[in-house]
Amino acid sequence: MPYQNVFDLFWNQVIASIQEGSFAKLTMAKTIGKPNLKNIFVRPLHTEDSFKVLVKSHYRSKETEDEEQELRLEDAYTFLKSHLHTSFSSVLLFTTTKDITFKINKKGAGRITENHPTFRDVKQAKTDNE
Repeated sequence: MPYQNVFDLFWNQVIASIQEGSFAKLTMAKTIGKPNLKNIFVRPLHTEDSFKVLVKSHYRSKETEDEEQELRLEDAYTFLKSHLHTSFSSVLLFTTTKDITFKINKKGAGRITENHPTFRDVKQAKTDNE
C-alpha cells in the first residue's frame, strides 16, 4: 500500500492515543541521506483552551539552531507529512500502552508495526517561556 495511505492509518492511531491520554512522544528518525535535519520530536502540550503539540526540529550542524514550534494537531500532521519520504523514512509513536512504528521501504510502500511500550507515563512538554 502506498506510504501516504498507511501514514493516514498511522495518524489515526496518533489521534486515538491523544484522545485516550496515552500519547507520550512522536519521533521522526531514519533520515534519507545525510540532511542537516537530524530528528523531529513531537510532545504533548496542553494549553488552557486546546490540545497542541510542541514540535522540535533537531539539526546535525552546530551552526543551525534547533527550532521549536507550538502547533495544532492538524498543522503537525501537515508538517510531518511534508518530511516523509524526502527527509525521513520512519516515524515512531510512543504511547503508554504500546509503541507504534511507521516505515517506508525503498519501493515507497508503508508498513506499521507495534511493540511493547517504552514510556509508562506522559510528560508534558515545556516551552522556552516556562
